[in-house]
Amino acid sequence: MGMRRVIVSGDGVSVVSAEVPEPGPGDVLVRTAVAGVCGSDTHALAGLHPFIELPYAPGHEVCGTIEAVGPAVTGVTVGQRVTLEPFLPCWECKQCLAGRQNICERLRFFGCAHDQGGMADYFTIDQRRLHVIPDGLSWEQAAFIEPLGTPVHAVGLAGGVRGKAVAILGAGTIGILTLQVARAYGARRVVMTARSAASRARALEFGADAAIDATGDAVAGVREALGESADVVFDCVAEQSTTDQALGLVMKGGTVVVVGVPPADVRIPLPLIQDAQLRIQGSATYLPADFAESMRLLSSGGVDVSRMVTAAHPLEEAAAAFADAASGRHLKVLLTAV
Repeated sequence: MGMRRVIVSGDGVSVVSAEVPEPGPGDVLVRTAVAGVCGSDTHALAGLHPFIELPYAPGHEVCGTIEAVGPAVTGVTVGQRVTLEPFLPCWECKQCLAGRQNICERLRFFGCAHDQGGMADYFTIDQRRLHVIPDGLSWEQAAFIEPLGTPVHAVGLAGGVRGKAVAILGAGTIGILTLQVARAYGARRVVMTARSAASRARALEFGADAAIDATGDAVAGVREALGESADVVFDCVAEQSTTDQALGLVMKGGTVVVVGVPPADVRIPLPLIQDAQLRIQGSATYLPADFAESMRLLSSGGVDVSRMVTAAHPLEEAAAAFADAASGRHLKVLLTAV
């Protein structure tokens, strides 16, 4: 039986015909319902992602319904709605054995560095990567479980934000979700930066105390809006300019969390890091507990994504969806396969 699959190559985004994969031992076959276009997808298409090589099969922010199960599958059944943790650990290295599968020493990534992705009618995946979607969540809400896991994980690595002054650099999807997580977790004050006026207006709409032009003197603007230096800075852009801003914003003894995927190396002023006793903390994806917390926040209304999907396309219009996502005009773009 044939199906559609999206492929991203140097020639652009195309939809090709492929055979429906068969689930092997421990695998399940999932029929895709919705898949989000991530910033990493548009960066990869533009040749700016450091870890994704073209061509590749995209789609790691994906939800669907179990259609079939392979031998030895337990705990999930045909008909259940599921989402997945897309990283594919080896389960054997010291990081995996310590419960840090997100930094597996032989890590692969579904929808980024794998022969399959979720932007297809069907895909197979190891059942250990699946999470059952709560009944109360719509497909649209469920599409945010995976991206929401990123700021949940990042806030945890920062040591929490309750009662703290927080700066968030970048007001894209992950920046806005980080804002909502910071609010849900009791941050005292949250100030964001963004390059465009539209993005700054969006940050205010979603609850930032202030939104500062990232192209101006962002350090002075954020410090003035916070009324102090930042206890924690979440860098959701992760390039030289935001690295410089983050280190100028954070208080002595504070923490900068690198959330965005850096497109290239940056320079770090090591004397400042030492003298101010700063912590630069990388944040790599998420863990199962972060997915569980994402589902809790979405189900309870602690994070509201009802206004975040600003464009949706059927699977055959994948190229248009990527163009929308790369345009800067949209917050979240979905592909639908049902």
